[in-house]
Amino acid sequence: MTTMHYKGYEAIIEFDEDAGLFHGEVINLRDVITFQGESASGLKQAFADSIEDYLRFCEERGEEPEKPFSGQFVIRTEPVLHKAVSTAARRAGVSLNKWVVAALERSIR
Repeated sequence: MTTMHYKGYEAIIEFDEDAGLFHGEVINLRDVITFQGESASGLKQAFADSIEDYLRFCEERGEEPEKPFSGQFVIRTEPVLHKAVSTAARRAGVSLNKWVVAALERSIR
C-alpha cells in the first residue's frame, strides 16, 4: 500500500480504476480525513489542503488537533505476567515503563 506524509500525518492511498481517481485517507486518527485527486500532484495538494483545513477547523473550535500518536497506550495482561515484568524491572533497577519501552524497542529491531 502506498503512503504519503505531511506535517507528521500519514495517509494511505488507493487508486479507483473505474473512476480514474486516487483516494487517500489519513490513518491513525479517530477523526476522519479523506481526500482525492486525479493525478499524483493533485493528490499531494489535496492531502496538504485537507490537513490544513483540519488544523484550521481545530483552531477555530479552540481544540487541539489530534496527533497520530501520543506516545501513550494502555496494555492489559494476565496478573502473572504483570508481576514477572514488574519484578524484572525492579531487578534491572528501572521503572516498569522504562523496562517495557526497552523490551519493545528490542523486539522491533
